[in-house]
Amino acid sequence: MRLLLVEDDIKIASFVLKGLREAGFAVDHAANGEDGLHLALTISYDAAIIDVMLPERDGLSLINELRGQGVGTPIIILSARGSVDDRVKGLQTGSDDYLTKPFSFAELLARVQALIRRSSGSATDPSHLQVGDLSMDLFRREVVRAGRKIDLQPREFALLEYMMSSAGRVITRTMIMEHVWNYDFDPQTNVVDVLVCRVRNKVDRGFKDKMIHTIRGVGYVLKVS
Repeated sequence: MRLLLVEDDIKIASFVLKGLREAGFAVDHAANGEDGLHLALTISYDAAIIDVMLPERDGLSLINELRGQGVGTPIIILSARGSVDDRVKGLQTGSDDYLTKPFSFAELLARVQALIRRSSGSATDPSHLQVGDLSMDLFRREVVRAGRKIDLQPREFALLEYMMSSAGRVITRTMIMEHVWNYDFDPQTNVVDVLVCRVRNKVDRGFKDKMIHTIRGVGYVLKVS
């Protein structure tokens, strides 16, 4: 899953970026409102975390512009402004959630995961994905197929989460790059195919019914056979 963080405080940004990337997310960072707006308008994100007090363009103006242009990316406001009026104003502007500073990273992570799950409409339990006998616990970071635990590296987990969230739909290599890597990723490599191969070996090896299928010349699909 790919996230956008718009935060000008270097210490907070570094802390959040480190935590989200360790959790397996691809995260782009903008340090001011104008750069954040540009990224949000040009790249498809699964969710965005946006500060209110930003240089060049404030967070509420940024969100208002995105909603005005029809961008439906789920948004969490991360702000030092915590009054009832501030939270109401943030939600009325178009954000989907509001978290005040100081904050617990665990809570931020849980809210991001819940927001992505709700926006996808794929599950009533925002912490869990299920496709056939393959299950993923997003909070515990555990993957199990037919009772067998599958160990995944962070990037492998991110890819499988994206594929399970898109189960039954063909996803192209470009879509995978957009959701699993950062914007500075070099697309002139076969790294997507290599990563899919590793995940397929872990998910399908030993099972008669394969779940990850190659669509020649297009991409991949995860589905129950």
